[in-house]
Amino acid sequence: MTGHSDEEAASLSMKQCREKRVSFPPDEEMVSAFVESEVELRGAESLTLTDVILAYMQSCEKHNVPPNPKALDQLKQINCVTDRARCLDLSGERLDYCSCESLEEILKSVQFDFISLRGAELEENGASSLLDMFLYYGSATHLDVSSNSGLGFSGWLSLSHLLKQSGCLWRLDACNMPMVDYAAQTLSKALLTSRLTVLHLENTRLSGKPLFTLVGALKKNTALQELYLCENNFNGYQDSLQLGDLLKYNSILKILDLSNNPITDSGLEEICDALSFQKTGLKTLILSNNQITHLGMSHLQKILPRLKTLETLNLDKNNLENRGIHTLKESLMINRSLLQLGLASTGITCEGAVTLAEILAENLKIQRLDIRHNQVLTGGLMALTLGLKINHTLISLDLDQHLKEEKDEFLIETQKMLLCRISDLCAANAAASEETAQRPAPPNVADRSATTPSLPNSLPRPNS
Repeated sequence: MTGHSDEEAASLSMKQCREKRVSFPPDEEMVSAFVESEVELRGAESLTLTDVILAYMQSCEKHNVPPNPKALDQLKQINCVTDRARCLDLSGERLDYCSCESLEEILKSVQFDFISLRGAELEENGASSLLDMFLYYGSATHLDVSSNSGLGFSGWLSLSHLLKQSGCLWRLDACNMPMVDYAAQTLSKALLTSRLTVLHLENTRLSGKPLFTLVGALKKNTALQELYLCENNFNGYQDSLQLGDLLKYNSILKILDLSNNPITDSGLEEICDALSFQKTGLKTLILSNNQITHLGMSHLQKILPRLKTLETLNLDKNNLENRGIHTLKESLMINRSLLQLGLASTGITCEGAVTLAEILAENLKIQRLDIRHNQVLTGGLMALTLGLKINHTLISLDLDQHLKEEKDEFLIETQKMLLCRISDLCAANAAASEETAQRPAPPNVADRSATTPSLPNSLPRPNS
């Protein structure tokens, strides 16, 4: 809506919006009506798949649109209309207002685990009507509305209602469309009370004020566990300040993906400072391709020994070089929370691989290490092999399987042998780990007391 402020655009959009076919009474009445409709629609044993298809085709005729072949094909694959079907995939299908209205006959009778409207060219009125139906009929547990830039104010408002009131929707994908102010505001208000646990907002220009608005809501959110914010063109330090604020005040998030954003070393400092506040929350932090250099590793180096919950750290595609790995050396030796570390495409050579081998010899917690797409030659592979002879926890060491150029043919053959040896050592660690996991746990004190005499009061009981 070019030429209008957000408030004017919202007002204009509301005036243009048609009357919805699905309207909502007060919450209590809506819940009661929903339960009644559940009994009526889901409990009707006489309802067949043929009935649903016929009703949909009649609805298409009524709205003067052709039946969607993709929808019909998927309906024919449904085994039971009273159970949730796996998927209704309408991605790439152009859905105008009448096409959306015709889908109500399907949504009345069938619920789905996943509904995809990605790139469906949704118009504001059609999107609003369809999202209202999703709420009323409990249509999806996972919804993808990505690549629909025409949602407009009414569409985002209906999406907000869906997020606030749905009892079954646990994942939303809303990627590849600009997060303008009114969209950020309606989404943020919904997230204050939403039951959503997974949210994908990749490539939505979520920077500056929209990010500030979203973070404000997420600091109070008590349900969201996974947040994906890739490719949002963050403005560096200021946006990283907001993300740090999120990590300081939100202890519910388990996964935060910030890949393909210009975080830079100064932004990483804010994020690292905030990580010290994570006592029970974040387990996975993805910082891939964030324009971080070896200088930023000094901030990570300070916080890594104190981390108690972070299990996965991905630093792929950052120019860390051997210097960055050396900076992290001591802190990675001390850390006891990290299970997976991603260092693919980080400018590591044999020197960095030797440092990693020293880390593996000391760190008895890490299970997966990815160093693909680095210039690790025979000397580095040899060091890693020696490190793995001491380390018995690493079950996966991801390396380039194509042989790197060496001056001597003998060294190329040695590479091949070392790659096989590393694979065998990881496999042995994995087998030993699985055997340990399957081994029965020793009986606790309560169990022992049932089969052994009571200990004298003068002797301390063993700890459970």
